[in-house]
Amino acid sequence: MKNALVLFGLVVCAASAQAQQLPAKPDIAKGQTIAKQACSACHGEDGNSTSPANPKIAGQLLEYHQKQLANFKANSDRKSVVMLAMVANLSPADMQNVAAYYSGQKSKGGVSTSKETLALGRDIYRGGNVSKGLAACAACHGPNGGGIPAQYPRLAGQFAEYTEAQMKAFRTGERANDANKMMRSIAVKMSDDEIRAVAGYIAGLP
Repeated sequence: MKNALVLFGLVVCAASAQAQQLPAKPDIAKGQTIAKQACSACHGEDGNSTSPANPKIAGQLLEYHQKQLANFKANSDRKSVVMLAMVANLSPADMQNVAAYYSGQKSKGGVSTSKETLALGRDIYRGGNVSKGLAACAACHGPNGGGIPAQYPRLAGQFAEYTEAQMKAFRTGERANDANKMMRSIAVKMSDDEIRAVAGYIAGLP
């Protein structure tokens, strides 16, 4: 019993110490400084990347952005050699600050990549596919791809190539930082053509 109480006390202290690392309010100015120094070369100073290899992060939900940075630093459920190096020296407060900075930037949106698959992508995004047990993307990410704060990320205007790559990574399990395996359970039901069509439709959302 004594050992259990000691262990419980250590867990509580650790959780308390972690919570104390994060200020109640992010420092946007510090976040902007970090963005200029570590992020802008790939994602743009305002988060509007110009290369499909690097996602657009302007206007991304703060909580989601912060979680991804933490996941990259943990280097377990979401791995990237490049991102691991970028976040290696960032504290939890640093990650909160840079996430807050980019979440406050305005996304410039994008353009649908293929008129031929636009209807298929729209239908799956808005209504899913009942025959496959595939839920509508809009149910979690919103009809216009704006996401739901603290739960589901903003998708609107993201590069189709990047969205497609992430969906396939979820499908294979290479990316596994989705809560309750939600995205993995969805992506595994989708064909390459369906993933490509949805990614192309998302790219054109404002």
